[in-house]
Amino acid sequence: MTLIASHPEKNIIRVQLSQNCLLKSLTPEQMAELEPLLDITDHPKGDCLAHQGDNDLEVIFVLDGILKRSVANQQAKEMILRFTSERYLEATYASWKFSKPAPFSVITVTKARVARVPMPQWVAFIEAHQEFKQVFEHEVMRIMSSIMSHTISLHLLDASGRVHRFTRKHPDLFDRMPKKELASYLNLSPETLSRLKQQGKI
Repeated sequence: MTLIASHPEKNIIRVQLSQNCLLKSLTPEQMAELEPLLDITDHPKGDCLAHQGDNDLEVIFVLDGILKRSVANQQAKEMILRFTSERYLEATYASWKFSKPAPFSVITVTKARVARVPMPQWVAFIEAHQEFKQVFEHEVMRIMSSIMSHTISLHLLDASGRVHRFTRKHPDLFDRMPKKELASYLNLSPETLSRLKQQGKI
């Protein structure tokens, strides 16, 4: 376990954590309480941080890089549910609440650095800070809502509409994304995505 206090880039990591959409609402005292629970890990592209079916659940804060949440069917065909980048998080909180294994995998799309905390320690922390627990649960609901909206858009929008929706919602990610991953997320072929770009429709 690599603790922040002993990490050579601890000052940068603390700034990154303070900018996280969730953790920025913590007081300095609460952040000091949480910090020893966080494990800082670095991962290459394509590394699986959480496996679908795992019982070891956790919360993952993205410090650098892009992650994807995906599910696979019995034929191992992957469906990407969402992307997560700096200042955001991934969590298997609903699975914890219902004593279920992780229903999805979390995989790095690019080289990434994350801060991880096992779910038992995380739940103990948020139970001790009820206002923060509400903020966290609201973020979990927002994530679920965004996944539902994306799923609906796959059925309602044509190819260019799906791409425009992504670039509008995630303007910072488009040029950083491997186009094969983005095409899969938008339920397009890489060739269609390339053609739309060549036609100036992106």
